[in-house]
Amino acid sequence: MSTPRRDDHREQRVDDLVDGRDETAVERADRNWNEVLQELRVLQTGTQILTGFLLALAFQPSFAGLTDPQRVVYLTLVVLATVAAIFALAPVALHRLVFRQHAKAHVVMYGHVALVASLIAVALLLVGVVAFVFDVVVGAPAAVIVIVILGVLVAVLWVVAPIIIRIRNSTKGAR
Repeated sequence: MSTPRRDDHREQRVDDLVDGRDETAVERADRNWNEVLQELRVLQTGTQILTGFLLALAFQPSFAGLTDPQRVVYLTLVVLATVAAIFALAPVALHRLVFRQHAKAHVVMYGHVALVASLIAVALLLVGVVAFVFDVVVGAPAAVIVIVILGVLVAVLWVVAPIIIRIRNSTKGAR
């Protein structure tokens, strides 16, 4: 039985991007997929911990004392945690379904979009869970203050700072 010839599908050793790396498009897709997987691992762990915390709350004796609006917020947070997990797992499911179909670049792009969507859901979830706890323990005014402070913190660290770094990096490369 003969083995398939690797020469038939060999990609030329041509670096199509000027980024200081000597890699083919396939090698780049593999590297980028590994980076996506590392980010997914971090995101999934945090999301799973938050989801477990939320699910455990329903079985606490004090849960019966929640107001109707607090129950709505709680259930919204449970759904948001589930949505974040679904987004974070979507690239893995896609990768399984197109395994060995030479679609790695598409999987990487899909993973990027799913990660961004999951990060948005997790940002809302993080702020929401802390605000929910503040609402139950201290009251609604404290929850509003926490929403504003944590919302600004997430916006600055997850959006503004990366945009500034991206702009500085692109202008540095243009010189």
